[in-house]
Amino acid sequence: MEKIKIERNTSPKTKPDPTKLGFGTYFSDHMFVLNYDSEVGWHDPRIVPYGPFSIEPSAMVLHYAQEVFEGLKAYRRADGGVQLFRPQSNIRRMNESCLRMSIPTLDEDLFLEAMKQLVLLDIDWVPSEPDTSLYIRPFVFATEPHVGVHASRQYIFCIITSPVGAYYPEGMNPVKIFVENQDVRAVKGGTGFSKTGGNYAATLRAGEVAERLGYAQVLWLDGIHRKYIEEVGSMNVWFLLDDEVVTPPLGGSILPGITRASCIDILKYWGYTVSERLLSIDELLAASAAGSLKEAWGSGTAAVISPIGDILYGDKKITINSGKIGALTQKLYDFLTGIQWGRIDDPFGWILKLN
Repeated sequence: MEKIKIERNTSPKTKPDPTKLGFGTYFSDHMFVLNYDSEVGWHDPRIVPYGPFSIEPSAMVLHYAQEVFEGLKAYRRADGGVQLFRPQSNIRRMNESCLRMSIPTLDEDLFLEAMKQLVLLDIDWVPSEPDTSLYIRPFVFATEPHVGVHASRQYIFCIITSPVGAYYPEGMNPVKIFVENQDVRAVKGGTGFSKTGGNYAATLRAGEVAERLGYAQVLWLDGIHRKYIEEVGSMNVWFLLDDEVVTPPLGGSILPGITRASCIDILKYWGYTVSERLLSIDELLAASAAGSLKEAWGSGTAAVISPIGDILYGDKKITINSGKIGALTQKLYDFLTGIQWGRIDDPFGWILKLN
């Protein structure tokens, strides 16, 4: 493995107020950079001061959207140490995204070492206020200066970090979601299972419609039948139907979330029946009418667990658990975040301590 060179920032930034971080607004002093050229492969790993890239106007990412990214967090423990949550899973998923987008895969050992060294170099940027963390954003984009549809022969891989607070300003308050039945996010055979920007750009219009109606997120239906529930916003989605926990199955059109996989393991560890199965919007409405829809939530790295209070589908509106956080939703959030921040023991071996 090629040694990572380090160039320290001689003009460090003033750190933001840790009680007013928001999400994705501030960035630390350094970033990791790695270049790819088809003749030499990935090369020149380095940590350098955070700053802009210089790319050609004809860089292929700007014309053909060949890029992928990931998202994970570093957490400050009560003893002052810092740890990562399941970083190897993010690394493997990013390489799966690379394969789908015809991007050369990355060496997993170098990827992990780069994250560790970057976080340790900027360890003072890991906040310690309640519910704060250091968000880690690895990404790859095509840089070959060429207008023509083919896979790029040049890329940049970069990792940046950002101290963050809660993803939603309302915190753990249940959100209202709007069921989109016109636009679709993804279809099987497409890129829905990959973390690539085009998937997210395709959701913006529906998100703006939902916001105008006073709803925080969009509940996406499948792209073929327009009736099976797939994701909520940029998160995987869950429903407690009597004693059965239901989440849509992985089939190529939804993201295989790291938090999703963690929730499945935790729920089964507790003895719950977890069904990864198709769930139509009609079945959900019927379950609500029959009183069997007990709780609903979304899961993802940014928000961790986001309870759902109201769902609007056409002229039909349902309220879940009287618009309050459900007991299982709260328990899942407390347990998962307890592991992430080191407040409780990790029975699954998910945590990687950096110091």
